[in-house]
Amino acid sequence: MEQVIKVGGMMCPHCKARVERVCKEVPGTVEAVVDLQLKHVTVSGSANAAALKEAIVKAGYEVID
Repeated sequence: MEQVIKVGGMMCPHCKARVERVCKEVPGTVEAVVDLQLKHVTVSGSANAAALKEAIVKAGYEVID
């Protein structure tokens, strides 16, 4: 399963790496890839969407619905 989550506040490669890392720490995540230009992260696996969004917010970024 693949989920795409829009993320606000990412502006640089450091932001990209941080969002990918926190998403990969959520149980069930197989892969997380950020597209800085489109401002979203694509997560593959069975991770819970709410847990992913919570991890992104806790990392200091905004989840855009």
